[in-house]
Amino acid sequence: MSHAYGPVPRKEDARFIRGQGTYVDDIKLPGMLHGAILRSPLAHARIVAVDANAALAHPSVVAVLTGEDLAERGMAWMPTVFGDVQAVLATDKVRFQGQEVAFVVATDRYAARDALELIVVDYEPLPPLIDPLTALDPGAPVIREDLPDGNRVFDWTAGDKPATDAAFAAADVVVGCDMIYPRSHPAPLETCGAIADYDAVNGRLTLWSTSQAPHAHRVMYAALTGIPEHKIRIVSPDLGGGFGAKVPIYPGYLCAVAASQATGRPVKWVEDRSESLMSTAFARDYHMHGEIAATADGEILGLRARVLADHGAFNAAAQPSKFPAGFFHIFTGSYRTRAAYCEVTGVFTNKAPGGVAYSCSFRITEAVYLVERLTDMLARRLGMDPAELRMRNLLRPEQFPYTGPTGWQYDSGDYPRALRLALDMAGYDELRREQAERRARGEYMGIGLSFFTEGVGAGPRSHMDIMGLAMSDGADLRVHPTGKAVLAVSVQTQGQGHETTFAQLVAEELGLSPDDVDVVHGDTDRTPFGLGTYGSRSTPVSGAAAVVAARKVRERARLVAAAMFEASPDDLEWLDGKWRVRGDPDQALGIAEIAMAAHSTIELPTGIEGHLDASAVYNPPNLTFPFGAYICVTDVDPGTGEVKVRRFIAVDDCGVRINPMIVEGQVHRGLADGIGIALMQAISFDEIGNCLSGSFMDYLLPTSLECPSPELGATVTPSPHHPVGAKGIGESATVGSPPAVVNSVVDALAPFGVTHADMPLTPANVWLAIQAAGRLSSG
Repeated sequence: MSHAYGPVPRKEDARFIRGQGTYVDDIKLPGMLHGAILRSPLAHARIVAVDANAALAHPSVVAVLTGEDLAERGMAWMPTVFGDVQAVLATDKVRFQGQEVAFVVATDRYAARDALELIVVDYEPLPPLIDPLTALDPGAPVIREDLPDGNRVFDWTAGDKPATDAAFAAADVVVGCDMIYPRSHPAPLETCGAIADYDAVNGRLTLWSTSQAPHAHRVMYAALTGIPEHKIRIVSPDLGGGFGAKVPIYPGYLCAVAASQATGRPVKWVEDRSESLMSTAFARDYHMHGEIAATADGEILGLRARVLADHGAFNAAAQPSKFPAGFFHIFTGSYRTRAAYCEVTGVFTNKAPGGVAYSCSFRITEAVYLVERLTDMLARRLGMDPAELRMRNLLRPEQFPYTGPTGWQYDSGDYPRALRLALDMAGYDELRREQAERRARGEYMGIGLSFFTEGVGAGPRSHMDIMGLAMSDGADLRVHPTGKAVLAVSVQTQGQGHETTFAQLVAEELGLSPDDVDVVHGDTDRTPFGLGTYGSRSTPVSGAAAVVAARKVRERARLVAAAMFEASPDDLEWLDGKWRVRGDPDQALGIAEIAMAAHSTIELPTGIEGHLDASAVYNPPNLTFPFGAYICVTDVDPGTGEVKVRRFIAVDDCGVRINPMIVEGQVHRGLADGIGIALMQAISFDEIGNCLSGSFMDYLLPTSLECPSPELGATVTPSPHHPVGAKGIGESATVGSPPAVVNSVVDALAPFGVTHADMPLTPANVWLAIQAAGRLSSG
């Protein structure tokens, strides 16, 4: 273990635990006004007229913006990060309940919200389209008349269909299932918000916003407003969570910008919880049919999938790959599979825009869920233990780098070792004996496994882009004369501990203490260009850039140290955090001493610059592929349908761990996410498009009562192409935990004949699954 890596306490916690963080809503500017959004009560309707005269007459109201006002500014529609457009304020019609119709600006937040009641909108209701399964039917209501394909967003395929059909034809056993990965919401503690301050004198816009991608946002604001990019400053202060929801630009941000331009004063907009749950970006909402083919002894031969993705009214997916279905390529999971083929179709419906990368990398979560449910079903059909079936088919270490049947190349892994560790930690054989004993007593205990691989980092140029931008990240590093360093990075933390982890990366490379390295982020005027934090790309991409910059500084320090020693640079070696003259242990210089000399009058060789500064731009040659083995133990009451998670064992491999404590914190959070998604979280709608999950009374989140203390294990398989071998961890547990929970519950209910139940496994849904299985068996 190096001196800088390890469980270093988080530097940022000193302010957070004292309540001294600075969030967007904490910022108050002189003369600041407040904005509020009027939202549509209907899911689908034409706008006949908008009358804002009464609202304008309110004594505290300064301005009211409508879609027509924004159209005059060329801002009625905004680009999404996936090549579509989205209405900022609706002009022609509304396409989902909660869509933005007007923006009121007042002297205080409460007056702005009161004035919303004074705006009169004449709507002409239209038939709503809520069920994505009917979106492509003849005669279905058309959501997007502005697009040539009506309700079709995309059609996408991957894999070799003839080879897959041949594998299925040769199989002894084929198992198939229809399953739904329900629409869910990231629900971060802090909702979205922005403060826009436009200075008409110098044409500069400063925007404080809840953004995971400040630099990417700046490019889009420049394209939409016409303000030159170098005159736009985006500041993303402390974020109270994001989980992918704060990657897109929302209409409220742009309304604040337009309102500041119109009034000449700063304008703040912050959404409330109901607005967040109703209209900010959703995730999942996949209707999947999967099939798995195998031999009689359990060798997996092929996989097939047909998927329908509900993208809501606009294709606002926070999805940077060139492939519309994102990383669904990874639906073959962690197994040796001869052939695979999948088809994914995206459709528009009268729901809020979906597709955000909620704590997973762009459809990996759904893909892993599909293959892990199918694997459990195959084990049951074959009468094999699900652990044995997985072990028989897992990729072996000698197969890496492994190119799967859909074309993605996994970098490294020892999958059997991770699964064996998880089984040992769980006491798997003893759990199975306990399960048999409990069933004999009429108690229903379930044991669920999942094994996942995810592709993270969002980096290869051949696969990724946002608005044509490369997926590289920059880092600027400056070592001051006293040896203290400042690192500026382009990713924005949302709670992952960047200020600590990135300081450790630089400290390790330069022989410094992490306390001597400050990390700057979240301000486009102070940081290099990069595309932000999502897809677990912080350490794999921006962290790599920081390491490359630090190594450049270390090399420059070698040249300065050689001048100080009056020796050849080739005679120096880096050892124990210092440059030393080979063969002379007494001659050693640390970075602080070299930095002071580099800023002094020391005579340097011709062509060698002083100071210890460096910049780097890192372009990943490939994604990194973390993986893990999870085991969930549940107790199910068949009378009430109540599910209790008794134990959760999680073994993760994210390559080299910079700070194991931070890694474990990320896993804890992701496991809670997954348990919530599996058991209680779902955004639902009625038949006319009313959102039925607009509060935390209706959209349930897990608490400590539902989440047991997880039992964590780790293996370390370095990524061969990352500068320090790190892979990323932020989303792994959210990917791997839902199938483990569902597999566990279905395993508990096996005596009732239940073979599948869709999430969320609420008591009502579990009880219904038992009743349905009983009807099938009796029929």
